Amino acid sequence: MAELTKTKSGAPKLLKPKRSSFSSRLKRHRSLIPFVIPAVVFALIFSYLPMAGVVIAFKDDPNFGRYPVFEALNRSEWTLENFRILFSDPEILRYVRNTLIISVMKIVLLFPLPVILAVMVSEIRNKHFSKLVQGLVFLPHFLSWVVIVGIFNNIFGLYGPVNNLAAALGGEPIYYMGEPGWFRWLVVILSGWKEIGYSSIVYIAAITAIDPALYEAAKMDGATKMQQIWHITIPAIMPTIMVMLIIRIGYLMEAGFEQVYAMLNSLTRETGEIIGTYVYRLGLGSGSRDYGLSTAVGLVNGVISLVLIISANRISKKRMGTGIW
Repeated sequence: MAELTKTKSGAPKLLKPKRSSFSSRLKRHRSLIPFVIPAVVFALIFSYLPMAGVVIAFKDDPNFGRYPVFEALNRSEWTLENFRILFSDPEILRYVRNTLIISVMKIVLLFPLPVILAVMVSEIRNKHFSKLVQGLVFLPHFLSWVVIVGIFNNIFGLYGPVNNLAAALGGEPIYYMGEPGWFRWLVVILSGWKEIGYSSIVYIAAITAIDPALYEAAKMDGATKMQQIWHITIPAIMPTIMVMLIIRIGYLMEAGFEQVYAMLNSLTRETGEIIGTYVYRLGLGSGSRDYGLSTAVGLVNGVISLVLIISANRISKKRMGTGIW
């Protein structure tokens, strides 16, 4: 607890509380340690142990097909050629641009929508109708991207309802899923349809934690519903919004591999190929086993993501006073 002391002039001064040591905090929360151990073990095995594989990015074409892993790495020479190709190949730079464009479109167009949906759901007074709405908007999240792409491929196909309606109005049919100009917009539309409802769960939980007395006091002062939302709800959930925004910025270089891979085809590769699908095509695609270059691309991608999330967290701490850590 904070303690009071006196300055030389005799005025009272509030001292900052002393921070407890790590060992004391560990001892105080020792009952929670068994619940943390499985998560730590999982992270060590599946997140930290594979990081040793980044050495492949500094090796010259290790032959994993002929030799065991460690022998193949020992036989190959150290090199920076993979990084030289990475920063000089215009094709890779185009994939980086596609990734950034799709990610920025998702942030600008989709990030505010879960907040708006959460506010709307929280204002529904009929509990049964509220649960029905939540169930309907949450459901698409549990469908795989293969199923969703198949559904929308039929909807936007040449003989789908969208083109049938366009033909009835005198328009020409368009294969939207194979149109480069439409690909990024369809990625954003499908991603929003699938994830907006599930992403709103965090904001709904934050809204339910707001003290109802604040709304009662606002009503007594004559505040309208929009004024209550703008001056009470939004400021109260702003720390949650900032944390989710920081996390989303950390994924700026990851535009949704599963979705884009399921939607991508030879017609849309120019505007739709992203870093994730390019790395997959290099390392595991048919006829290609360029492990060194694919690992180098993934490593640079990870470093950029780390810098982005640290920078976003620092800016949030300075401007908003809140962050992830």
